[in-house]
Amino acid sequence: MANYSSKPLRVHQSGFDFLDQLKNNNNRDWFNEHKLVYQQEKILMEDFTEALLAQLNTHDLIETPSGKRALYRIYRDVRFSHDKTPYQTYWGGGFTRATKFRRGGYYFHIEQGRSFVAGGFWGPSAADLKLIRDDISFDDAPLRKIINSPSFISNFGTLKGEQLKTKPKGFDLEHEAIDLLRYKQFLLIRPFSDQEVLAEGFLNAVGQTFLEMRPFFDYMSEVLSTDGNG
Repeated sequence: MANYSSKPLRVHQSGFDFLDQLKNNNNRDWFNEHKLVYQQEKILMEDFTEALLAQLNTHDLIETPSGKRALYRIYRDVRFSHDKTPYQTYWGGGFTRATKFRRGGYYFHIEQGRSFVAGGFWGPSAADLKLIRDDISFDDAPLRKIINSPSFISNFGTLKGEQLKTKPKGFDLEHEAIDLLRYKQFLLIRPFSDQEVLAEGFLNAVGQTFLEMRPFFDYMSEVLSTDGNG
């Protein structure tokens, strides 16, 4: 068993091991029998998330009050899902930026073989989507400068998210920025290997990845919080 008393601010193999066992035994009887292990692993993840929140607060204003609150519940809401397994099989969490002038959110997902850090706009409202598209249509250069920068490419590769197959209503299919106008989601995603997740420097790597999202967030925040009068 892991040495839980030291609570190092890192992700442990034991956390992966618990999730792997849960994948093969995703039922209430097994979970209740291993609840103490879950609670121990949860404490370690809360400590990690608390440290991540502290890093975020050095360069951004975060509404999420604590690492404990940032960590998602392991209990699934199965009311409207075909998948009735009761528990999540990953550690995940998110941080909300404070005030209406700071838009976008930070997210992390820890799962053996499928870990990643993400941020952006998963489900923008129709009004927000129109503001974004109108700004891109008027001048796509600011957004292209961000997503074509070496730091963006090295961290996130490309802008990701669901896209329309043709064009959004009210826009010309031949518009020079049609590739950007098709986006329905605007996501920044950086995958991490298991080796990277378990390394001592993972906390700082996630914190730095969040910091690298700021130019994109700052651009989107200006677009979404500025009216025609500035």
